[in-house]
Amino acid sequence: MSFFTDLAHQYIDGEWRPGKGSWDIIDFNPFDGEKLASITVATADEVDQAYRAAETAQQAWADTNAYARRAVLEKALRIVEDREAEIGDAIVAELGGTRLKAAFELHLAKEFLRESIQLALRSTGQILPSPTEGKENRVYRVPAGVIGVISPFNFPFLLSLKSVAPALALGNAVVLKPHQNTPICGGTLVAKVFEDAGLPAGLLNVVVTDIAEIGDALLEHPVPQVISFTGSDKVGRHVATVCAANLKRSVLELGGNSALIVLDDADVDYAVDAAVFSRYVHQGQVCMAANRILVDRSVEREFTEKFVAKVASLRVGDPADPATQIGPLINSTQAEAITALVDQTVAAGATALLHGQAVGNLVSPSVLTGLAADSPVLSQEIFGPVALLVPFDGEDEAVRIANDTPYGLSGAVHTGNIERGVRIGQRIRTGMIHINDGTVHDEPIVPFGGEKNSGLGRLNGDSMLDAFTTLKWISVQHGRSRFPF
Repeated sequence: MSFFTDLAHQYIDGEWRPGKGSWDIIDFNPFDGEKLASITVATADEVDQAYRAAETAQQAWADTNAYARRAVLEKALRIVEDREAEIGDAIVAELGGTRLKAAFELHLAKEFLRESIQLALRSTGQILPSPTEGKENRVYRVPAGVIGVISPFNFPFLLSLKSVAPALALGNAVVLKPHQNTPICGGTLVAKVFEDAGLPAGLLNVVVTDIAEIGDALLEHPVPQVISFTGSDKVGRHVATVCAANLKRSVLELGGNSALIVLDDADVDYAVDAAVFSRYVHQGQVCMAANRILVDRSVEREFTEKFVAKVASLRVGDPADPATQIGPLINSTQAEAITALVDQTVAAGATALLHGQAVGNLVSPSVLTGLAADSPVLSQEIFGPVALLVPFDGEDEAVRIANDTPYGLSGAVHTGNIERGVRIGQRIRTGMIHINDGTVHDEPIVPFGGEKNSGLGRLNGDSMLDAFTTLKWISVQHGRSRFPF
């Protein structure tokens, strides 16, 4: 496919070039195994070149009028809108996203670009009073400098743009490393959009590579001041450790084990719809997915029957078919791991109301219940189409179970009493929770992030200012200070 082969390069200092590593990353379609592209990996030396190019270009960009920076973002949005069909096809092909998922990702990508356009004008300062006579305290908000961005495979175009666009809008330069399974949608496609939008060379660089080639060069390099990472908590912990050792900031959006709680007064039919979407959207490869569905015993039977029936009706198949609701997992390793997890959990005593099977990378949905309270599967993130149904007796037990996880990203509470839902939501240690809705939500101006093992810091809206700028105090003495010696 020429779309993929045309973008199968490194993008460093405004130049498209082959990598100089000794091996290639092969980009496959996870549904049919078609080879989309081959990209020779970037070396640690090329990572250095990317960071140095960013460093060289950044100051002039920071000095550029904010309205001029905004104009580049506006053109990038128009390009995405004009090429929406082509980008949607790429999302379907490269990561096995369904047509519905591709449309969802593109909708959010455009919304986040619109917010970045506004963000370019929101980096304002303050004048603060001083106890010293004649002194004026000016607080400037300035770009952090160079930002390293590491993006995941599940929503690669959106989650790359989510850090790249605001970082650029605020006057920073960026080096982006996409996930190896989505080097185009998460990497070089983003570079192409901004190149065509007129972004000056060096401000956005994309290195397609792997830790096996570069080690921690992307994290340890002296140039970047902030690393924005989205991915697993295991890797995120390593990113945070290396960043701390090198005295640089990290913004971490990590995994989740969200609970969707169905209370005794919930609208059961609506809760079923919300739970099915929250668990199975994009085959469950979503950090905010409802891993655990907690149901009050008074409605457990009705909910379970309706939930299983709806899940069983989901169509599994070719993601290019608009009727498909469950497409392939990203690769065979993930498909085999999910299948093994279900088999092991059932062997340990759980009941499979639906027992999914794998055909290639297509894994049909599973629904498990009858889990022991100490079942390992209840405390881990499941990145696949597997739902865990857990009954509870009363609000206090629901809260206890919801909190019994090392994660704290998202969640939902379904109830006929909104304020009851809010009270329960306040008791659950999570960065985000939704009353009478699903668990999978992201909006441009809300603070997005998690607690516990689900991350550090927040993104979106004004949180981007904290993530990608720093504060500088400049005092001005209009009179004369008195010194003690």
